[in-house]
Amino acid sequence: MPMTQQAAPAVTAPPASGPKKETDGRTAQRPLWLRLLARPEVGVFLGAVAVFVFFLVAAPPVREASSMATILYQSSTIGIMALPVALLMIGGEFDLSSGVAVLTSALTASMVSYQLTMNVWVGVFAALVVSLAVGAFNGWMIMRTGLPSFLVTLGTFLILQGVNLAVTKLVTGNVATNDISDMDGFEQAKAVFSSSFTVGDVQLKITIVYWLVFAALATWLLLRTKYGNWIFAVGGNKHSARAVGVPVTFTKITLFMGVGFGAWFVGMHQLFAFNTVQSGEGVGQELIYIAAAVIGGCLLTGGYGSAIGPVFGAFMFGMVQQGIVYANWNPDWFMAFLGVMLLGATLVNLWVRNAATRR
Repeated sequence: MPMTQQAAPAVTAPPASGPKKETDGRTAQRPLWLRLLARPEVGVFLGAVAVFVFFLVAAPPVREASSMATILYQSSTIGIMALPVALLMIGGEFDLSSGVAVLTSALTASMVSYQLTMNVWVGVFAALVVSLAVGAFNGWMIMRTGLPSFLVTLGTFLILQGVNLAVTKLVTGNVATNDISDMDGFEQAKAVFSSSFTVGDVQLKITIVYWLVFAALATWLLLRTKYGNWIFAVGGNKHSARAVGVPVTFTKITLFMGVGFGAWFVGMHQLFAFNTVQSGEGVGQELIYIAAAVIGGCLLTGGYGSAIGPVFGAFMFGMVQQGIVYANWNPDWFMAFLGVMLLGATLVNLWVRNAATRR
């Protein structure tokens, strides 16, 4: 019988796979902890936790809810201004006139309202116009002349300092403005800028809410909008940014106007919290705002930073400012403590950035 050859069963070969994807140090996904280290706010967060724990131990009154409310209030008045100052620094500039600009805003609102016998809201909006105009002038002058922001805003600082004192004495015959607490619109304006609310048994200032809301808005602006990309671009290299179509002049001028808006808001709070304003105040506050932004991870050279870092930076300032009081220490050491904190936070931020870059 003839033997029939049976075909061998077909073997289905596995589908050919493409070339195996190789990764190197440039394309590999970095570990989560390294990505966290690369964030500009990580260093200041660790510093804020350390300062908080230190004063919890050194100053027992800090543990009370009412004391923490006071600390948050002090932090908020610094933090509201530190936010636009930080955005400006990320954009490659800084403003030395921001401290006296706060006072200019409050003086304008008070004198327009009282001396012209008008509703205080007229003074509020007049102060807003003046504050935005000061910011626009700073930005325009820097972009027009190419001068460093240090020189231009130092000049504005001196001008505003002299105008604040001279105009106040000329108009009121005193170094302080008149009390406006009995004028039309005062109670409504006070409710907006300087009211309080109660959570449990603790009274909190409305500025704390504004501080957190402004921080959220600034974070969204930086990370989720085209304007935020422009800020980082002009801070990194304005010539390269202009070459790819970024409106450098518009971005820088509006950043200075943002500082003007912050000065207006804090000035209105001060006016409606105390009813009157001393014309010689505000000097030195600009260094506090800049320091809060630097501690928060912003570089003086621009192009790097966040809006969350200055929140922690402002909290550290408020914590130290009130913690020294609650610990019954000599308040004369306050500025020295702040200087050490600024230097230490800057070194920590530098180490964090270098560690993340090496990895």
